[in-house]
Amino acid sequence: MSRRKEFDMTEVLDKATDYFWQHGYEGTSIQDLVQHLGVKAQSLYNAYGGKRDLFLASLRNYVRQSTVISTLEQTASGKEAIVKVFRDLLDDLARSECKKGCFMFNTSVELAPHDPEIAEFIEKERTRSELAYYQALLRAKEQGDIPKRHSDLMALARYLHNAQGGLTVTAKTVSDPSVLEDIAKVTLSIFD
Repeated sequence: MSRRKEFDMTEVLDKATDYFWQHGYEGTSIQDLVQHLGVKAQSLYNAYGGKRDLFLASLRNYVRQSTVISTLEQTASGKEAIVKVFRDLLDDLARSECKKGCFMFNTSVELAPHDPEIAEFIEKERTRSELAYYQALLRAKEQGDIPKRHSDLMALARYLHNAQGGLTVTAKTVSDPSVLEDIAKVTLSIFD
């Protein structure tokens, strides 16, 4: 007779994602996870493998839950898609109980320089994000919302991706929301 699962895998993965997001990979021990998740260490090993496997599953979970790419791809107006990404980001940062930043950008700084597998994952997701921004910019150009001075839309897409990440990093240390609003306002001035 097979043994019944002792925990909800989705709930545990969401909690692990949040914990890694707050504390990073190096700042999280298996014991931290056991205490935070309320799951025995052996159960975690059986379900996910080791800490690194759970971390990778958490990164994939974070990417699945992110709405940035779907917003950029599914909003008919390219300009409105980009504006919505930054407005939603400001709303999220204003509601955040703790200053976590962006899990992907945090991981880029913490692990990508010395972990080739993580670096490859981050690079793939960066490229996906830049392409989504590029497609939104193409729509915006076709819709007459991009000033003529912006001729290199891929460079602009890279700038927007970087500005998005920079905003989340800045939010980790800034208590005045007007600072973040100013950054978003200047970023979105590409449409002026």
